[in-house]
Amino acid sequence: MAEGWARQLAPPGVEVMSAGTQPNPKGVHPLAIEVMKEKGVDISRYRPKALRELAGEFDYVITVCSEADAACPTLPARRARLAWHLPDPDAATGSEAEVREFFRRIRDELERRLREFFGRPPFALAAP
Repeated sequence: MAEGWARQLAPPGVEVMSAGTQPNPKGVHPLAIEVMKEKGVDISRYRPKALRELAGEFDYVITVCSEADAACPTLPARRARLAWHLPDPDAATGSEAEVREFFRRIRDELERRLREFFGRPPFALAAP
């Protein structure tokens, strides 16, 4: 969901990459696809990638859970490294409605944080 929002909200010319410490071999969770579609963001063709698939140096590194933050000290960030400690929606439990609502809360929190992130310089300066 974070990659979908980042691609949607990033200004032109910003390259977005996403990976995880333990990507789900089954693919993107169906509820993630469903709740993002509710907001008009299609992530149905995305695939989970492992951190080892990414190489190079990054301007910004954003981790979205404490486990990921602890597991990726080797990812260099030229400008900033941000740790957003959000619960993993894949681990949600409860009724189908409760799990779906949990996915929506994480989706909305990611949108809020990424809008704020891309609304600050230097990104705000690049906006049309």
